[in-house]
Order: sequence, then C-alpha cells, then structure tokens
Amino acid sequence: MAEIPVDEKEKADLAAQFGDEAAVTAFLEKFRGHLHFSAPWYAEAGCDWSEDAAFNARQLIKHKHWFDTWEDYADFRTRLKTDTQLHQFELAADAIAGGDITTLRTLVNLDPDLISMRSPRGHHSTLLNYVGANGIEGWRQKTPQNAAAIAQVLLDAGAEVDAWGDMYGGTSTLGLVATSVHPVKAGVQEELMDVLIGHGADPNHAVAPTYTHGLLILACIHNGRYEPIHYLARHGAVVDLEAAGALGDLDKVKSLFAGSPAEKRALSLCWACQYGHTPVVHFLLGQGLSVNTFANGTTPLLSAAFDGQLELVKELLARGADMEAQNDYGGTALGQTLWCLYNHRKPAHLEIMEILLANGAKVNDDWQFYIDDQRS
Repeated sequence: MAEIPVDEKEKADLAAQFGDEAAVTAFLEKFRGHLHFSAPWYAEAGCDWSEDAAFNARQLIKHKHWFDTWEDYADFRTRLKTDTQLHQFELAADAIAGGDITTLRTLVNLDPDLISMRSPRGHHSTLLNYVGANGIEGWRQKTPQNAAAIAQVLLDAGAEVDAWGDMYGGTSTLGLVATSVHPVKAGVQEELMDVLIGHGADPNHAVAPTYTHGLLILACIHNGRYEPIHYLARHGAVVDLEAAGALGDLDKVKSLFAGSPAEKRALSLCWACQYGHTPVVHFLLGQGLSVNTFANGTTPLLSAAFDGQLELVKELLARGADMEAQNDYGGTALGQTLWCLYNHRKPAHLEIMEILLANGAKVNDDWQFYIDDQRS
C-alpha cells in the first residue's frame, strides 16, 4: 500500500490544529483503511476504526489540543470567543513559541494575572512551562533563539520558577527544558537552564517521583538527552549509581556500588557502555557483573553498539558478549546497528557492522540488501 503523501498529512495536521472537522474527516475518508492509521498514536487519541470518519476526526482534534473529550474541546473553543483572559493567554503561549518578546511583554503588562494562570488543556501549563517546549500541544513545541530572554521576562513578572505542569505526572520548567530536544537543537539549553537555576529552580524538584524516581538526570538519559547531565550534576542534581554510570563518574560509581540494588548496577553498566565510559565498564565487570547483563531492554553490547562505541564493542565481544541477545524491539546487535546506520548514524557504525559480521552475527533474510547498500 502506497504511503500517504507528506503534503496530505501536513494539511490534515494543520486542519486538526485549527479544529477543522470537515477537512480532517475528508482526509480520513480518503485514506480509510490505510496502514498508517494502525500507528499507536491513533489508539492513544481514542480512534475507533469501526466508527465513521467524523467520529475519529473529533477524536484526533481533541487529542491534538490536549482535551480528554470533544465536549471539553468544544467548550474551550466557545470560551475563546468570550473569555478575554483565555484568549490573551493563548496569544502569550504563541508569542513564547515564536520568540515574540514584544507581544509577550505587552500581554503580561495588560494583565499581570496571566503569569499565574494555567492552561485549561490537559497539561495545565503556566506560561513559564511553555518555555520548556515539551509535553504541550505539538505546534508550540519549538524553542526560539531568545528563549532565555523570554523566560527572563516571565520570571521578572513573577512567574513561579518551580511551578509544575501536569505532563508526565508532573514536571517543572527546568525538567521540561532538560528533557526536551528543542532547546538542544536551538543551542540554548544551557543558557535557559542558567536563567531558571539562577532564579532558584531546584533540579531535585523537577520531575515526579513516579517518573524516574524523581531524579532529573535519569529523566534526561531515559529521554535520550545526554547533553545536560553533567551540567545538572554540577548544579546539585542527585546522582545515583545509574546516573553515575551515565556520567562516567568512576569515584561516584565506586562509592555507591555496595549500597545499590542489582538493577541499578546493571543500568549503570549499560549506560557506561552506551556513553563510552571504559573505566566504569571495567570496574563494574570487575565487580562480577555479567557481560550479558540485561537492563532496561538492552545489554552492554547493544548499548555500546547503539552509540557507536567501537572500542567497547570490540572488548565486549572479546569478553564473550552475546551478539544475538535482543533489545525490547527484537533487534540484535547487528539489526540495531543497521537501523542506526539509517536513523542514528555515528562515525563507527559501519565498522561495527563489519566487526559483528566478521564475528558471525546472524543475518536475517531481509538484511542483506541493507548491508550491501552500506558497503557500496
């Protein structure tokens, strides 16, 4: 079945953003039954393909806007026409995402209560939470170059620096900034964290206890955000054994090892392998951890191969690492490396592929094309 054209998806996405039921319904009717709609996101939105397109259009629209029911979304749309403060809050959220500091200042000066107001959407964010570009409506998940100045305006106006939004079980703006890719891509993550921490943001009150045990460094690495973890450690974020492995802090690993449970020891080893912290890997293996330890859906070899840690891959293979162990997605070290070559490429991935093949890694029937493609 042919892919749905990208421009069709983009138009439907924009239609959902603007609450255009007719356009989203037409999109669903046109491509009804397409495999694209089997993606988990549609189930999360509450879609039911035994219902008609109009029903599912409403499900998609209310989900995109962070409402649990269509009735809640419809009420929000009605309020926008009559509630001046809500309308101004929405304009301010747009100004934050767009880096429009002049409009933001004007709106906050007109109504200082906007600073403490919360969105009626399911994440219940403050305006400062919107600076995190994370866990909010998709079209506002972007970080402008002047994000730090935007945050400064809000904080100067009295924004509560550690106010939590309800996304991810509860998260502060610092937690959102630290775990979001958008400030990283904009090159302003550390500058933004400086502003927040300078105003008293607590790195140990940034994520919910139900989310990575309330530890911000763990929230970062479990979200693929390695960039801020050393910064956070320097600014007082709690470091447990798992985090110490990711940081490559050998002294901390040694001091925490005896008092930490087996799961944390295994996680520390896998993160150390992923981020290339060889001394930590040597210490943990020397303490009796298996080279085939399995934790968080991965093994030391899978972890090292994923991030292109060539020398560690060689060493782990020499120590007897199982090349056919599978991650949570069913990928072996070779299968995962092939995926990385197309989606997460690091300089050493091609050589890692060749090393795994030379060591006898099993090749699935449909992999040879990709292997030949990478060799060409």
